[in-house]
Amino acid sequence: MKGIVFTELFDMVEGLFGANMVDDVLDDCELESGGAYTAVGTYDHNELLQIVGALSKHTDMPVKDLVHKYGHHLFFRFHEIMPVFFEKPQSAFEFLESVHDYIHVEVKKLYPDAALPHFETERNGDDKLIMVYKSRCPFADFAEGLIHGCVEFYKEKIDIQSEDKNTDEEYSRIFTLVKQ
Repeated sequence: MKGIVFTELFDMVEGLFGANMVDDVLDDCELESGGAYTAVGTYDHNELLQIVGALSKHTDMPVKDLVHKYGHHLFFRFHEIMPVFFEKPQSAFEFLESVHDYIHVEVKKLYPDAALPHFETERNGDDKLIMVYKSRCPFADFAEGLIHGCVEFYKEKIDIQSEDKNTDEEYSRIFTLVKQ
C-alpha cells in the first residue's frame, strides 16, 4: 500500500482528534515500519488495519465508520493533490467510470509497485451505475467512502447500495448507484 494512504490518514486523525491521538494510536501498534511513513513509500496493508483498529479503540468509533470517513476525506484530498484526474469527468458516474482504465493506469505509471484494487463498471441508462470492487485487501468500506466523497464532490443526489460478494481468494463488493 502506498505511503500516501498512511500520511493522509494521520493528517485526518490529527485534524479530527489532535496530534496526541496520532501518537497514542502509534504507541498501541506493533508496526514493521515503526510508524514512519513517506508518501511515496510502500507498506504492508496490515499496518493500516492495525492503525485503524487502535484508532477505533481510542475513539469508540467502529472501524467500518472510521474507514468510510477516511475514504470520504481522501477523495477531497486527491482533488487537491492530483487535480489532473478531475479535469475531464463532469459527473460522479463519469469519474467513477474512469477509475480503473484511466486513474489506476496513471497511478501505475508513477508507482509501478502499487497494489491497486480492480474496478468494473456497467452503466444501465443515464441513471444507474453498477461498480464492482475486487481486491486481495479488505478495503471495500474505504472504497465506499471514496464513492460517497465523489458523489458529494459532484453535488449529485445518488442513492448508493452495496452488497458484499467476498470469496476465499478476494474481497468483492458490488455498488449500485442510482440517480435520484
